Amino acid sequence: MRTNRAKLWPIYRSLLGVSELPARLAAAEAALADCHLCGNDCGIDRTTQAGPCGLADTLYVASYGPHHGEEGVLRGHRGSGTIFFSGCNLHCVTCQNYDISQRVTGFAVDAQGLAKVMLALQAQGSHNINFVSPTHIASLLVPALALAAEAGLAIPIVYNTGGYDAPQALALMDGIVDIYLPDMKYADAAIGEALSGVRDYPAVNRAALREMYRQVGDLAVDDHGVARRGLLVRHLVLPGGLAGTAEVAGFLVQEISSDTYINVMSQYRPAYRALESATPAMPLDRCVTRDEVAVAVRHARAAGLWRFDGR
Repeated sequence: MRTNRAKLWPIYRSLLGVSELPARLAAAEAALADCHLCGNDCGIDRTTQAGPCGLADTLYVASYGPHHGEEGVLRGHRGSGTIFFSGCNLHCVTCQNYDISQRVTGFAVDAQGLAKVMLALQAQGSHNINFVSPTHIASLLVPALALAAEAGLAIPIVYNTGGYDAPQALALMDGIVDIYLPDMKYADAAIGEALSGVRDYPAVNRAALREMYRQVGDLAVDDHGVARRGLLVRHLVLPGGLAGTAEVAGFLVQEISSDTYINVMSQYRPAYRALESATPAMPLDRCVTRDEVAVAVRHARAAGLWRFDGR
């Protein structure tokens, strides 16, 4: 069984390749010492100090376990094996997970410890390993994945990201990640800076989506409808049309694929610093309305998208 799975999942073809593994581990180590993993492009030596993400060279797991609230193609009937990491390269004023994204919390793990977590999730029957907010610690994932793969990890790897990923991080993940799950948060750079505290979110995000798609293509599922490989995009509808759904959908159809699988998300609610950040032009102090969600879906369909999550 392990041999058959090794032919199926890309992680085995790259990380366990005798020639590929040393180079990938060296690249991961170098990335940590000169960090350009995300659009913040800080260049910080994180072996000596923390970056804008709040972390240096130690990885913290906030929580982990089978998750039954993810997209249907990820959760299947046994759940998605989510691992929530502490810290984040974004500083979203509306973050619903701010208690772990904007603080260093949870427990520290080394490569061996993280490999054990992955193997435990596989043993529990999870359909995949779902790394939540992995961008800022991408360099630390490579040795852990190598150890886990060698010990028998044989389920897809999901890279669940805020979408502010730079080429350095995606190069480390090339041939390792099976399913990319990026956000496309904003179509307007000024809104991205105001709400997530980063520059040029749309440009960085779109470049990342192009590279992700190059690596894995359109989402493919197995006979049970569970994702095996490909790109799945999340787009959260914001009050007042702040997310720019029409522009996001147009980009996906024109520059990625009209077969892109998208989750147009309706669960925005005021959280973290949303109330203090609200203005008449940015009505973050209220939930989205049904009409706003319906309009967003119509925009996505009008652009040519047709593969929607139905959770």
